[in-house]
Amino acid sequence: MFGLSGFKEIDPTYTSELAAKGAHLVDVRTEAEVAQGVIDGAIHIPLHLLPLRAADIPQDKPVVFYCRTGARSAQACAFMASKGYANTHNLSGGIMAWARSGNAVRLPR
Repeated sequence: MFGLSGFKEIDPTYTSELAAKGAHLVDVRTEAEVAQGVIDGAIHIPLHLLPLRAADIPQDKPVVFYCRTGARSAQACAFMASKGYANTHNLSGGIMAWARSGNAVRLPR
């Protein structure tokens, strides 16, 4: 379902499907949160740095933002939608929902 802000809330299953098709995963959590585990293949751009690093996020594929519970990543989606990114998604429930669904979380390298 598309929110009023122009992005789509998606569940862990659909996130996994998009990732398998090459979607970009962007983790907007803090360094301390990232140290506890990440979704494989995600790039880390803390939310407070997103305005400075928005151009680092390619627009050639869908982009899925995630945080711990989905609140900060929803802010990231709204921000990117306001910058013209048309294919942004928020992982509803964040990495917590991802892990509860049985998906892998790995320690960062």
